[in-house]
Amino acid sequence: MKPKKVPQRTCVGCRNVKAKRELVRVVRDPQGSIDLDTTGKKPGRGAYICPSLSCLEAALKGGRLAKALESSLPPEVVEQIREKVGRDG
Repeated sequence: MKPKKVPQRTCVGCRNVKAKRELVRVVRDPQGSIDLDTTGKKPGRGAYICPSLSCLEAALKGGRLAKALESSLPPEVVEQIREKVGRDG
C-alpha cells in the first residue's frame, strides 16, 4: 500500500513549505469578509502562515498576506491573527 500523501502548503511569510496542519489559514469568504479558518474547510480564498509572529510580521510588512487574499486586511482581523499566532507560537 502507498503511504497517504500529506497536503503541503507554503507560508506567505517565510515561504517555507510545511504540512497543511502545521499552518494557520486565513480566508476571505465569497462575501469579502476575512477571518481565521480553524477547520481548514471554509470556502473562499485562503492563505497560510506559520504560527510564529516573525512570519506574520513578514507577511504583513511585505503586503504578501493582503496580496494572497486579494483584499486589504482590516486592523481588527490583523489583531485576531496576532492573538492566534501568539497562542500557538
